[in-house]
Amino acid sequence: MRGWFRLTMGLLAVVLGALWTVLGLGYVEGSALSDQRVWALVGPATVLVGLVALWFGMRARRR
Repeated sequence: MRGWFRLTMGLLAVVLGALWTVLGLGYVEGSALSDQRVWALVGPATVLVGLVALWFGMRARRR
């Protein structure tokens, strides 16, 4: 079960970051996060953190 936690957290971070990015850019209306510039910046950063966690999770699984 090596690396599963990192893979799960990485995937969650990528999905959440993508959602925050879409909300921050104003593509989805009806949320408190809609059309807020801060979420358009936090989202891609979260996606990058998630991708790094996925990469480390995949490395742990290969060992």
